[in-house]
Amino acid sequence: MILNPLNYKIADLNKLTPEKGLLLIAEPFMVDSYFKRAVVLITSYSEKEVSGFILNKPLKTSLCNIIPNEFENFDVPIYLGGPVDSSSLFFIHTLGNLLEDSKHIYGNIFWGGNFEQLKIMINNNEVDKSQIMFFMGYSGWSVAQLNDEIKEDSWLISNINTPIFNKKTLWYKVLRKKGGKYAMLSNFPENPTLN
Repeated sequence: MILNPLNYKIADLNKLTPEKGLLLIAEPFMVDSYFKRAVVLITSYSEKEVSGFILNKPLKTSLCNIIPNEFENFDVPIYLGGPVDSSSLFFIHTLGNLLEDSKHIYGNIFWGGNFEQLKIMINNNEVDKSQIMFFMGYSGWSVAQLNDEIKEDSWLISNINTPIFNKKTLWYKVLRKKGGKYAMLSNFPENPTLN
């Protein structure tokens, strides 16, 4: 972290350890172009690796632009999932076991599944736009790398405390909902030198 005008360490706010189904919230002073003010949903966590998707970085494209002529009247935004495998399309959803091969993440949130079946469901109007998010790429760390970043005040760890699908303002909403010192973090300007 380059700048921290706080009188406490961000890592001291963490009461949870990373695991599948939790959120990683970027500290307010992070300058990394991928993760600045990012909220990452952890979709898998093993002894060696962690992966997830950035939930609040919409790209300037849509599903119909990425996969033309495949979907009827289902033009949804594509989000930047992270810097890894950025030419591949991924998705999370709340369709549960209605979509074969889905992997449960947390609550009613699932990852992936049978894409051909998904196309049929979408074209049969069985999927609402609020039930699914699409991503180009994903975020990934070794467990040791992520733990080091957390110790260095880069990430807050949070339960899901607000709806997470299709929210560009998710970083602010999650922090404000947590209250106290977390909510105070959401008030810091992106560039304190311009304040």
